[in-house]
Amino acid sequence: MSSQTYARRTMAAMVAAMLATPALGQSVTLDPQGSGPLTAALGWIQGTLLGSVATAVAVIAVASVGLLMLTGRMNWRYGATVVIGLFILFGAGAIVAGIRSVAGGA
Repeated sequence: MSSQTYARRTMAAMVAAMLATPALGQSVTLDPQGSGPLTAALGWIQGTLLGSVATAVAVIAVASVGLLMLTGRMNWRYGATVVIGLFILFGAGAIVAGIRSVAGGA
């Protein structure tokens, strides 16, 4: 093989590598077909856990735990566990979004 042919093939391979685009396989949708009722049910559960009723229950829980800790009737560690649990419950959306962004999901 002559050096001219080798140079042409090398140049062609470099141009092809620069112009290559990723192959798009099967498209993945976030909500598969037929998952409407399941998605609606999970949306209802999310609304119940994060809605105004849950917020009122959380305020009552924090107030009760605070009062019990203030009067010395509750262990501080248990009280902190309740507060951390509420942070996780109400911050679940942000936590999942952070995990998805780290994992590369949109």
